[in-house]
Amino acid sequence: MDSQFSPPRPADDPGARPRADWWRQAAVYQIYPRSFADATGDGLGDLPGVTSRMGYLSELGIDAIWLSPFYPSALADGGYDVDDYRNVDPRLGTLEDFDAMVAAAHAANIKVIADVVPNHSSNRHEWFTAALAAAPGSPERARYHFLDGLGENGELPPSDWPSHFGGPAWTRITESTGENAGAPGQWYLHLFASEQPDLNWDNPEVREDFHTTLRFWADRGVDGFRVDVAHALVKDMSLPLRSKPSLEITVDDGTDALFDRDEVHEIFAGWRSVLNEYDPPRIAVAEAWVPFTHRRLLYARPTGLGQAFNFDLLQAPFAAGEFRNIVARCLSEAETSGASSTWVFSNHDVVRHASRYSLPDGTDAAAQDAWLLSGGREPAGDPERGLRRARAATLFMLGLPGSAYLYQGEELGLFEAADLPLESLQDPTWFRTGRKAKGRDGCRVPLPWNSTEEHLGFGGSPWLPQPGWFATHAVDTQDGVAGSTLEFYRSALAWRRKLQTTEALQWVSAPDATLAHYRRPNGWEVLTNFGTTPADLPAGLDAARIVVASGGITRDPAHIPGETTLWIAP
Repeated sequence: MDSQFSPPRPADDPGARPRADWWRQAAVYQIYPRSFADATGDGLGDLPGVTSRMGYLSELGIDAIWLSPFYPSALADGGYDVDDYRNVDPRLGTLEDFDAMVAAAHAANIKVIADVVPNHSSNRHEWFTAALAAAPGSPERARYHFLDGLGENGELPPSDWPSHFGGPAWTRITESTGENAGAPGQWYLHLFASEQPDLNWDNPEVREDFHTTLRFWADRGVDGFRVDVAHALVKDMSLPLRSKPSLEITVDDGTDALFDRDEVHEIFAGWRSVLNEYDPPRIAVAEAWVPFTHRRLLYARPTGLGQAFNFDLLQAPFAAGEFRNIVARCLSEAETSGASSTWVFSNHDVVRHASRYSLPDGTDAAAQDAWLLSGGREPAGDPERGLRRARAATLFMLGLPGSAYLYQGEELGLFEAADLPLESLQDPTWFRTGRKAKGRDGCRVPLPWNSTEEHLGFGGSPWLPQPGWFATHAVDTQDGVAGSTLEFYRSALAWRRKLQTTEALQWVSAPDATLAHYRRPNGWEVLTNFGTTPADLPAGLDAARIVVASGGITRDPAHIPGETTLWIAP
């Protein structure tokens, strides 16, 4: 039984999962709209571009698309600085274009998840411009975190809190009204770029306005929401502000000054009430970088957002024991919370996993930053090993119960564009760290669709330059080509529909410490060799029943190649 592509399940298939729980085992494809497809030729991906590629997405076999922000924005942080939460950036289209995209997705039996950014607005948002024009202590400023500075004349920021993107988390304004007009005035909080002032979620007006935003998009057919920086909405702003010289969560009892405070769950209980107004209820998944697993469960409760990302596999070394332990723990967490687990290896914020796996073992996040600064030269990577491991890890993950989140381009085997010209970089991290950290541009380069067309079929001259080697990874070079990464993903996702069953698995004792072997309740088996050399195929496994293999199907009856995952049918 050779692996082969199966067409996507049609919308009226009686075997389709019930509408209300479609998310529990969904394969979700993240689209970074500005880098996906450009239909207008201005070099910026757009919503009509997404619509134009709906056939590709359907053929890929995913259940949902998650769109990173498409709202009006100055792009100080790639769209995560939102000017207007209930509109479309005119460079990306119109609300009518959005409606057309949703209609096309739903016609293809693909759900739509929108990114919502509640921790901060942009500094061009009408609320923030009103706050700048108002006086200290005004209702306009109460929507954000404005404080007087320290020092004799308020010349020092209110605390030592740093920004995630480098530099201080406070910016001082020049007052525009009253007796101090034209003079340095209050400071406002921004945990990210200075163009992203943090909203004050103790303010009922802020809470109610986001309820309006959720309803606005749900009424337009959005099936769910990815919640950006969900763990940061509530801060302890009681004076004097607590010192916090880093942006790491320091306590696990819900009393950290900036992150994962207990009060945040009151906010999300309100969100859940709004999401439950719809039939089926709209789904939500929290981006909550919470190091304490018992705290992460709180976001995934049915009374809250309902699901939370776990980034454990993303951060783990490529090792059988690490993967087994993480999966066992995360599935236990999911059972406790009533949610399903989530799995992810790449997204718009991290080095692509094909590149991470190409680097020497033990290369941590700081070393990855140094690697990016070197243009991807130090340390030297092994791209063949990186892609081999990435495919093996992905196939291991796609067999698991829970939601699988894929990032655009990984199905093409794209690596990080580590050597982008310095003058092209746009990530605020690059500028706010004094050019000591390149940031995330390398994973956001526009996709290659056609190797022979100008700009590789993306559209206009792309906003980030495409490396020359992108041409060899273009869709047209892989479409229909046996063994290509694109066909591997299509095959795996098609078989995944048949593999999915109850949200359980059974670990099978493996004869080798480099192996991870699990069985799903319907008899499907997943076996990964994390070692670099062939390992003995466990007794009882018939090589003739292999239907998907990350390195291409072999019929060796005795061995599984190194750094390879197999799916074995009952």
